[in-house]
Amino acid sequence: MVCCGRALDSPCTLALLVGFQFAFVLYFSLGGFRGLVSVLVHSSEPEFDYSRPHDVYTNLSQLSALLPPQPGPTGANQQLRDCLLPSPLLVGPVSVRLSSPPSLEEIKEKNPLVMLGGRYRPLDCEPRHHTAIVVPYRNRQSHLRTLLYHLHPFLQRQQIHYSIYIVHQSGNSTFNRAKLLNVGVREALKEEDWSCIFLHDVDLLPENDHNTYTCHPQYPTHLSVAMDKFRYRLPYPQYFGGVSAVTPDQYLKMNGFPNQYWGWGGEDDDIATRVRLSGMKIVRPPVAIGHYKMIKHKGDQGNEQNPRRFDLLKRTRLNWRSDGLNSLTYELLSKELEPLYTNLSVNIGEDPHPPKKKSEPPRNVSRPTAKPIVRSKELGKLGVFSTQATKLEHAELKVANKSSGVVQKVVKQEVG
Repeated sequence: MVCCGRALDSPCTLALLVGFQFAFVLYFSLGGFRGLVSVLVHSSEPEFDYSRPHDVYTNLSQLSALLPPQPGPTGANQQLRDCLLPSPLLVGPVSVRLSSPPSLEEIKEKNPLVMLGGRYRPLDCEPRHHTAIVVPYRNRQSHLRTLLYHLHPFLQRQQIHYSIYIVHQSGNSTFNRAKLLNVGVREALKEEDWSCIFLHDVDLLPENDHNTYTCHPQYPTHLSVAMDKFRYRLPYPQYFGGVSAVTPDQYLKMNGFPNQYWGWGGEDDDIATRVRLSGMKIVRPPVAIGHYKMIKHKGDQGNEQNPRRFDLLKRTRLNWRSDGLNSLTYELLSKELEPLYTNLSVNIGEDPHPPKKKSEPPRNVSRPTAKPIVRSKELGKLGVFSTQATKLEHAELKVANKSSGVVQKVVKQEVG
């Protein structure tokens, strides 16, 4: 004990103990080993001040000033110079307007250079990138206006050639995000030879215009790596939801996206698995750049949690070659070139496993249960597209007329 006491009285020993305590506190305060390494090793990631964002319409007025003079007879065939990389119009962090979006007419007035169908092409230089933005959609008018108000000036400053496609699922069947994305990619590529396809949720708004809407030449890109919903962190390594991008070749290599995910959840994890199974990997921009804000909203009716998502994910390895682009069937109901976007209204069929309705408490007056209407359409009629001779699976809908029903609850912490 005397020797131990003398050792502790040594200045070197005391300094060593204090040093160990300091290192222990620093280790855990920085989030463990990775956080400590990020501090000790110089990081090449850029730094941005998100506390002082620019207005999303900053520098947009310069585009009109950059317009070339009207070409004469001798200048009609003059070639434009290539657009600079990065664009000189970029400002970094931009403010996000989440409430009270303007009307579509007001948004159009603020974006006079956007052409019919939601198209834009720089007029003073030749764009190096050609991007189609595909947005799966149903009953989100306010969110759509917010997205259009924010995204058009955001993309124009990047000096890319782009068009926005809104894929509207008609009818009252369960929402199917991945199948709508398949439809959007197919219809967009019919219209033009786009070099990049963006898969974009309607409720996500980018916060930094250095997050360019372009594709990686080899691998699919996940762009929404730092969402405010997840405290600007990636929720898990294979997360591929929100906003992502693929080239047409990458899309074909992974057989597009799954068609069997009706309801919320699972399809983005399936897509991430397809990327790996097809021999590719997911690439991402730096966390400091991939910031997004999500428009807060309640759960959508018709987009309830998919109770079959975990069973489907278990079969991805077996099904990804047969369920996707090569099994896609749908009916294009209409295609409308709106001032700010191209609207594609589609019928993608019925959910073969519709969610069961919750049983209502007994009342004094009993009401008969209405049977759901099942729409059956022949696949062979005009307007139905299929890449193979496959048919949509139409399962029979069972209606329970009992006084009480069984409600299945899926207990799972929500990520998306």
